[in-house]
Amino acid sequence: MSALLLQVEDARKSYGSVKALDGVTLALGTGEFVALLGPNGAGKSTLFQLLTGLFVPDGGRIAIDGLDIRRHLVGALARLGVVFQQTTLDLDLTVAANLRFHARLHGLDHRRAAARIGEELERVGLAGEGDHLCRTLSGGNRRKVELARALVHEPKVLIMDEPTVGLDPASRRSLLEHVRTLCREREIGVLWATHLVDEAEAATRVLVLHRGRLVA
Repeated sequence: MSALLLQVEDARKSYGSVKALDGVTLALGTGEFVALLGPNGAGKSTLFQLLTGLFVPDGGRIAIDGLDIRRHLVGALARLGVVFQQTTLDLDLTVAANLRFHARLHGLDHRRAAARIGEELERVGLAGEGDHLCRTLSGGNRRKVELARALVHEPKVLIMDEPTVGLDPASRRSLLEHVRTLCREREIGVLWATHLVDEAEAATRVLVLHRGRLVA
């Protein structure tokens, strides 16, 4: 059985009378590609906000690579890579500058950061794009930069919140296949949130979230 990289136990979050998450429990193992399927408003983004420490759950426990995020937030987040639904690149910086900023946040020294940035840009097919402003890139290539950025610090867990929104079919397929390859070759655990059934079909397991509860 693969080692557990992500554990969510009875996670709950409410906004006033609205239960955005109502007792969600899930786990993610080494090398697994798990799809979190659900319509808009199901609670996917709320779950990701809890996983990334942006919000604190009202109840329950979340651990990344064995570290409880309530007690070991910095260490837990160091093991996590994130691609959000909305782009978070600084479009007026170059590709390399965006990645260098992220590397510094994770404490990589200049030499190590340069090496890791080069490796990840080559892996996503953007080895010659480092000096290009992000504003000049296509939507698909911006997503590739965000994926490279999420992997620069070599996380154990990668979470992706509807990462193909706005992409053309070819870019969607390319991104999906690249992430599946990461699972196979680097044994990263991936939680991929989507409302598209064809993306979920590529997963090791599928979790269905509806109105804040896992229903299947």
